Amino acid sequence: GVMLEVNCETDFVAKTPEFNEFAKNLAMQIAAANPMAIGREDLDPELVEKEKGILLAQARESGKPENVLEKMVEGRLKKFFGEVCLLEQAYVKNPDLTIQDYLNEMRAKTGENVIIRRFIRYQLGAA
Repeated sequence: GVMLEVNCETDFVAKTPEFNEFAKNLAMQIAAANPMAIGREDLDPELVEKEKGILLAQARESGKPENVLEKMVEGRLKKFFGEVCLLEQAYVKNPDLTIQDYLNEMRAKTGENVIIRRFIRYQLGAA
């Protein structure tokens, strides 16, 4: 199960079917894709540094020059963020869009600043 807080500026927009569908689709995205945070800035810096270290060690095994290693780590880190950050994930209903794109579309439709404030995901069984 997923609990999600999505904010907008007025009750009028919050009560529209489009906004409710948007919130429902986000909850389904969170349930399916299991993000760790909304954006990069919400991730634990220690986790990001640990991941960078792992990716750098893997890249060094390739035997490529140091300047190439940095680009490899940067690319792999971007992929990592795409997996664990909600806003960077591919939208499950339309993989051509990211959740950030979907959020921007909702902002354009409503004319309001829609914000994904927080979420929590519950899962039964083995973690």
